Amino acid sequence: MDWLSGLGLALGWVLVLEGAIPLVSPSFWRRMFTQILQLRDGQIRFVALLSMCAGALVLLLS
Repeated sequence: MDWLSGLGLALGWVLVLEGAIPLVSPSFWRRMFTQILQLRDGQIRFVALLSMCAGALVLLLS
């Protein structure tokens, strides 16, 4: 498997997982989205940084 097909596979899984929450529980997704809108920019950046670090760690370990 080359890196391009691996990237496509990863993107496909992200889309499947991102769509699962609103499909299963739209009211939970709406509440969660409303709470995210109330966060300050610094809080959103910190969560994004943690997410990027976790993703990089997964890539390094695989």
